[in-house]
Amino acid sequence: MSVIQYILDLGASVMIPIMILLIGIILGQRPGKAFRSGLTVGIGFVGINLVIGLLTNNLGPAAQAMVKHLGLHLSIIDVGWPATAAIAFGSTVGSLAIPIGLIVNIAMLLLGLTKTLDIDLWNYWHIAFTGALVAVMTGNFLLAVLTSAVHMIVLLSLADRTARWVETYYQYPNISFPHGTSAPYYLIGAPLNALFDRIPFINRIQWNPQFLQSKLGVFGESTVLGLIIGLIIGVLAGYSLKQTLQLAVNLAAVLLLLPRTVSILMEGLLPVSEAAGKFIRDRFPGRSVYIGMDSAIAVGDPANIASSLLLVPVTLLLAMAIPGNRVLPFGDLATIPFIVALLVPIFRGNVFRTVLGGAVAIAIGLPIATWVSPLMTKAARQVGFQFPADTTAISSLVDGANPLTLVILLIAKAGWVGMAVFGLIALSAAWWFGRSEGKGVARDHA
Repeated sequence: MSVIQYILDLGASVMIPIMILLIGIILGQRPGKAFRSGLTVGIGFVGINLVIGLLTNNLGPAAQAMVKHLGLHLSIIDVGWPATAAIAFGSTVGSLAIPIGLIVNIAMLLLGLTKTLDIDLWNYWHIAFTGALVAVMTGNFLLAVLTSAVHMIVLLSLADRTARWVETYYQYPNISFPHGTSAPYYLIGAPLNALFDRIPFINRIQWNPQFLQSKLGVFGESTVLGLIIGLIIGVLAGYSLKQTLQLAVNLAAVLLLLPRTVSILMEGLLPVSEAAGKFIRDRFPGRSVYIGMDSAIAVGDPANIASSLLLVPVTLLLAMAIPGNRVLPFGDLATIPFIVALLVPIFRGNVFRTVLGGAVAIAIGLPIATWVSPLMTKAARQVGFQFPADTTAISSLVDGANPLTLVILLIAKAGWVGMAVFGLIALSAAWWFGRSEGKGVARDHA
């Protein structure tokens, strides 16, 4: 267990480059080239984290100010994904999450049930989270372990299903997102997109960044959009003119810097992705492989970040308006770009649809986060989590509000039989997605 904890403590910016180096060598890259790829990916992650930190440090205080200005009084605090991940990995099941995830991934690869090799070990905390909640809910450790394994199967299946969107829209060949925050929202985004295509007026709105720039000129550029959104958030927060202008310029900086840092990461990742494709084609004709990555590589997309910033005030208004919601969105407001990471390509970069679809997803998620709160609060107490001052109940927008979390917990209530059946369904879906690879996506992009 101490070895696993040591690996986790390295963080994504160190751990993923090491994985890239090892995988690159296994795939036949020269050690020097593999080392350079891994180091470049690590530098890219450092850059992304710095810019996300800039976003968080500006949105956090603005969110607090908006809460006071809008008069929100909600008793459950959204503690954010870092705290949620710490609670998940700190649990008994969480200590086994990495070996569980690796065993499931390797077994599915060998059996031809997935094309994704998920090297993003840090984000195995998502399967640790559901396992920890099931352990709290049922008191059954082995059922919690099975839950984590089944969750991994579902994420790999969804990653395979959405890989073509990742390639077509983001231009990332042989990359998939088995990310617990992003992948499940495909199940909301795909039917919503089909619905939007059939609704008059909505089906004619095409507000992608290119369209906005062509119609609005300089006001449609991503940095200027960031500035405008910052001004809107500053006003809603009741900021002074000085504070509002500083927030606006910082958000404009985020929209400029995020794509640059992501391009650095992809500079290191693409050679490994190409080597993986060649390795599989040479040894297993007719098969392909995806490198499973953190959806952080998608958050620099202009449509993603613009939609996410617009969703910040929308999320707070939804929290106030939805009957029965008791969660105060806070820690994960800066994580909305991960929630919409797969909605953006499904909606073809349409900012209007992404904001609308994201609002639907969050509106569904807030009652789920309220329902999950007692389990998450108990799990947090068991691992000695330090609660914020004057806080007795916690939740999160990331996995606490995730529809897949609700599905898994409801199925776990049925015990071993329910979870085993769900696992078989997920394996069947993985097999089916593999056989029909790309067909549905090709039609959606036609």
